[in-house]
Amino acid sequence: MPEKVMPGPVSDASGICEAVCVHTKKIMDACRDKDCVEDLRVYLTKSSQCAVDRASCVKAGCAELLHVSASLDPICFNKGFYTVDVRYFYRITADAFVGAARPVEVTGLAVFDKRVILFGGEGCSKSFTSEKELDCTDLQTLPAPNQPVAAIEAVDPLVLSLKLVEPCECKCSCECEVSEVPACIATCFGSDLEFGGEGKRLYVSLGQFSLIRLERDTQLLIPVYDYCLPEKECTCDGGDCEEDPCELFRHVKFPVNEFFPSSRPRQDGGSCGCCQA
Repeated sequence: MPEKVMPGPVSDASGICEAVCVHTKKIMDACRDKDCVEDLRVYLTKSSQCAVDRASCVKAGCAELLHVSASLDPICFNKGFYTVDVRYFYRITADAFVGAARPVEVTGLAVFDKRVILFGGEGCSKSFTSEKELDCTDLQTLPAPNQPVAAIEAVDPLVLSLKLVEPCECKCSCECEVSEVPACIATCFGSDLEFGGEGKRLYVSLGQFSLIRLERDTQLLIPVYDYCLPEKECTCDGGDCEEDPCELFRHVKFPVNEFFPSSRPRQDGGSCGCCQA
């Protein structure tokens, strides 16, 4: 049985210099998801709502993922497991056609909620660091029992469809109503959002890819081969970094595809991460 490795120099023929102890985050559990989210209501800005009320039809534009928030709750009957409630905030852009005039660009907010269950392990310790000062006015800042941290990675979704619905056709009892949003999200739209239900409504269907994981702080013993020194030398030292523009242009490849477009459809879904309806 091999001898236990301790931090310090290591005599090894494979190039390992020493074993060091590092503080990092260990992934306890993770999952990936491919969500087809149908008929999310788009909460339009006031000017966009006026345009949509007069529009005869709409054309899908793009969907931008603005923010993802997450909260954890331990599962009492299954120790070590947690429910992760995730909320996605999107900025939806579309074109509204009003009469024979040019289409009007409209924007709004869409929100998608989902829940997953992941293993996060158990821990009863509390963490204290010198980086955080104790605020006696707020008891919520006191350390809580050690819980894992939820991390979400996601890309901008694909716009699968967009439809315009008259007020009388809305199935309000089935949709998740949103009455308020975080201030930082609201400022992304430049004007107030309309949350009422008097005018026409937009509903969007999105395709969302995401990775969700639970992480815990831990100490790991890892092998070290050498210090990580950059091999690339710094250029433009002393501010003298002007280069001949023609010399730079000579190294640019000729854009053949710009003159001879491919006859095959793109495999990445086109630009802006969305599909045209």
